[in-house]
Amino acid sequence: MHSTTHPWQRVWTRRALLAALSLAAAGARADLSALIDGTRPSVLPVGTYDALGSPRFNFRGSGFIVDDGTLLVTNAHVLPEPDTSPVPQLAVLASKAGGALEPRMATLVSVDRIHDLALLRLDGAPLPALRLAAPGSVHEGMDIALMGFPIGGVLGYSLVTHHGIVASITSIALPSLNAHQLDARALARLREGPFPVYQLDATAYPGNSGGPLVDARTGDVIGIVNMVLVHGTRESALTNPTGITYAIPISFVQTLIKER
Repeated sequence: MHSTTHPWQRVWTRRALLAALSLAAAGARADLSALIDGTRPSVLPVGTYDALGSPRFNFRGSGFIVDDGTLLVTNAHVLPEPDTSPVPQLAVLASKAGGALEPRMATLVSVDRIHDLALLRLDGAPLPALRLAAPGSVHEGMDIALMGFPIGGVLGYSLVTHHGIVASITSIALPSLNAHQLDARALARLREGPFPVYQLDATAYPGNSGGPLVDARTGDVIGIVNMVLVHGTRESALTNPTGITYAIPISFVQTLIKER
């Protein structure tokens, strides 16, 4: 005997499928909203501070809180050049009671220029730290969110989130460093050759550098936003973005924290 599916049954089946997909999408949006709210206090604008300057805070990139709540991770290229004189005061902007932002002074703890990472120690009370992902938890196609402060003070210091996927896990060697930026540890890592990075199907902009790349399901940090592929000039990242962004795996951050 052959079963017969009536047209009304097919209609209801399609409706049930669409309803299920709609509920799943709504759940994903709700989860992402909760993730953003939970992450917001831990992602900060990073720059330099001059009490006599105008503006006093000079934005350079994004960063996020790790470990004991007084350490912040960002990209090494977010920091001023090592030979800048006089040495600028590093700082972040953190929320205080009422939601207003206040500068918190910072000092450089450790830097890994091979993987473009820097670890800063913040003055004052600890802030909420983000949880770092376990090794081997990243795979191509997984949902991610990248967070930070694109275009910096031009758009205000409100956290911006972009949603996408890990498009590829590939290898890269960052551009050669100047001789004065090399030490024994950097030379040893240079000899290791190219290292893995995450290529993302998500758009980052100048100012996103140093922000966290998180697993959109768990909120665990899986990487740190490093650079975006641009057409021609840096300015074209604003007018003609490629939508291709790269991030450094969080394992290199974990090593930097352990070795500090």
